[in-house]
Amino acid sequence: MANVSVKDLDLNFGEIKVLQNLNIDVGEGEFLVLLGSSGCGKSTLLNCIAGLLDISDGQIFIGDRNVTWEQPKDRGIGMVFQSYALYPQMTVEGNLAFGLKNARMSKDEIKKRIARAAEFLQIEPLLGRKPAQLSGGQRQRVAIGRALVRDVDVFLFDEPLSNLDAKLRAELRVEIKRLHQQLENTTMIYVTHDQIEAMTLADRIAIMRGGSIQQLAAPNTIYNKPVNKYVAGFIGSPSINFIDGEVRFNSDPVFVAGDTKIDVARYEFTGNGPKPGPVTFGIRPEHIFLERGGEDEPFTAEVEVDVVEPMGADTLVWSHMGGNELRFRVDGQTSLSKGDRVTIGFDPARASIFDAETELRL
Repeated sequence: MANVSVKDLDLNFGEIKVLQNLNIDVGEGEFLVLLGSSGCGKSTLLNCIAGLLDISDGQIFIGDRNVTWEQPKDRGIGMVFQSYALYPQMTVEGNLAFGLKNARMSKDEIKKRIARAAEFLQIEPLLGRKPAQLSGGQRQRVAIGRALVRDVDVFLFDEPLSNLDAKLRAELRVEIKRLHQQLENTTMIYVTHDQIEAMTLADRIAIMRGGSIQQLAAPNTIYNKPVNKYVAGFIGSPSINFIDGEVRFNSDPVFVAGDTKIDVARYEFTGNGPKPGPVTFGIRPEHIFLERGGEDEPFTAEVEVDVVEPMGADTLVWSHMGGNELRFRVDGQTSLSKGDRVTIGFDPARASIFDAETELRL
């Protein structure tokens, strides 16, 4: 087993600061996902850990070794890229064996490792084929196998599923999850811009923006208690509803937006508690429900249906509240049409409230 530690890492290209003062500790056997939009620095950070880029400042440790200036081949890592990067003239077995032969490993050991990886990834029938005879999913399995045969303690994945169609992505996502469960002592760092991959695979997620980490936490923490407005808006599909207003005080704190008033006494404020002033109130579409008769709802409001988007298992409804657009989910069998007026409800304790100026969670 090996942990990975990134300490005070900076990366500059000339005067351009790409990564700034990054600190991450990845535990032994942990699955960490680096998540963010294109250009945020997630793949660059992975390449720094792999040794493919020389950092400007800071240190990188794998296990108890400082590998900051070591060559990639000496870091004890296996890397899977977005492009499969297979040798087209070699068979699958040849691709799997190539790195091991260069390491002057014995033929028996090479054969043993290939057989184990092929069984693991269910590619045994493909060993005699060449890459051109494989589907995209099969090629990606071979690329994973090439890293797997090295028997390393740390795997690095750089958007390995982004070239595949949606159905195949979902299938291989499960395979990678199963792979990590079976290799329970292996540390994995995985780069993606797909939040579904991040939420389903990760033990922890590091959300990146502009070369820095916005939040590093377990998926449920990031989803339910985002540290700032950017993280809240990035996680979730459809995205969270934002309603601009202010916090006022009667006997209890109340969020006010136009004619809408929401009692937020049950909301868990950070720091020293609520303060009056402008804020942004966030509530996820899946936390809003049609009024359930006979129950004491924490908050209810009547809204008019603007757009209805049937999605099969559920339906996404667009409306307005407090002068802001509002989206909520209902059961797929619920019959609604444009112009219908419905009563919705939600628990303000499940909301996220952000300071209007700093955009930090309150």
